[in-house]
Amino acid sequence: MDTQLADWIKDTPEGQTAEAILRKCVHCGFCTATCPTYQILGDELDSPRGRIYLIKQVLEGKQVTRKTQQHLDRCLTCRNCETTCPSGVKYGQLIDIGRKVVDEKVDRPAGEQFKRNALKTLMTTPALFNTGMAMGKAVRGILPASIKAKVPASRYNPGFASNTHSRKVILLKGCVQPAMVPSIDNATSVILNALQIESLVVSESGCCGAVKFHLNDHDGGKAQMKANIDAWYPLLASGQAEALVMNASGCGVTVREYHHHFEHDPAYAAKAKLVSDKTMDIGEFLLKQQTESISALSNTVKAAMVQQRIPQRIAFHPPCTLQHGQQLKGVVEGLLVKLGFELTPVAESHLCCGSAGTYSVLQPELSSQLKQRKLNNLMAGKPQAIASSNIGCLTHLEGSANVDVRHWVEWVAQALSS
Repeated sequence: MDTQLADWIKDTPEGQTAEAILRKCVHCGFCTATCPTYQILGDELDSPRGRIYLIKQVLEGKQVTRKTQQHLDRCLTCRNCETTCPSGVKYGQLIDIGRKVVDEKVDRPAGEQFKRNALKTLMTTPALFNTGMAMGKAVRGILPASIKAKVPASRYNPGFASNTHSRKVILLKGCVQPAMVPSIDNATSVILNALQIESLVVSESGCCGAVKFHLNDHDGGKAQMKANIDAWYPLLASGQAEALVMNASGCGVTVREYHHHFEHDPAYAAKAKLVSDKTMDIGEFLLKQQTESISALSNTVKAAMVQQRIPQRIAFHPPCTLQHGQQLKGVVEGLLVKLGFELTPVAESHLCCGSAGTYSVLQPELSSQLKQRKLNNLMAGKPQAIASSNIGCLTHLEGSANVDVRHWVEWVAQALSS
């Protein structure tokens, strides 16, 4: 694609990145076949190719309108198009640049801006979010259905395994997951402990930065990323921790791309690259462990299935951030089969469930349609339960599913604990 970027952007790091991405696009349209919003709306401007044209026009100095902003807002950033694209277009990086520029040029309605600011503040301020979630759980039974769906039901919680081992990994401290479903982090620590690996949570770390960054507060998001790098780097660089293990794929893809966000920062480029290089999804990490360790886990899991303490037939929903962002499609599925789970067939497993971070709040109609489509496909194989790898997907689906929805680590830890 030929480009003629405007003088105000072309020589900046963002402009150079955007130009390189735009020039890779050959307008083939393969991306439209796998774009969730295009499948629903049928509008070229609500497809990756259409949005690329819009961003190109903006960066070339053409008029920017509220409609441009709306078309970019409707993108889930699921990055299905990146998996589909034969030219290797890094669409996710491009839309981050495009949205930021458009928001600088187009004022949002006051109500919409208030909602975005409220989400950004609430979700990344633990004192506020933890208090609100605790109150919601206390009165969950009487909440309106729309709010109740955002408050996860109580579930088995094994407690954090704090045993000391010579092998150590870092777990993300995070923002919303510890308050919404604390059993996910605890379950992860129980599984790692069974493999004689200690889980470390560094108190100086926090939110991965994705919420603020994807709501166009790039400075705020990058400040959180820097705090994490400062907290984790000494342990990773010294070898005290062998990896940064992620059990939320949305956070995982963000941390794996820290190197991109700081590639032009001389103080953080090398540190960010090491952190990104040491980041692994929990499923990916477990598959790299010794065969006998996984066999032992499998035996315990299968025994729990026989005793009907955990489900055997499950439908697995691979989050977009896992299969498209981190390009780990099939990795967790392969591990689950090794552990003894029977995976039911799921049509359109490549499509987004509609959660997409804050998308379900900011674009509720499109999100709801995608959720129902996803649930129909997940339940078609008549599973006993639904599993996933990301807190956003889990809570989004759980609110409307008629079977248990869990992170798969919760069931493995339950088998180990029982």
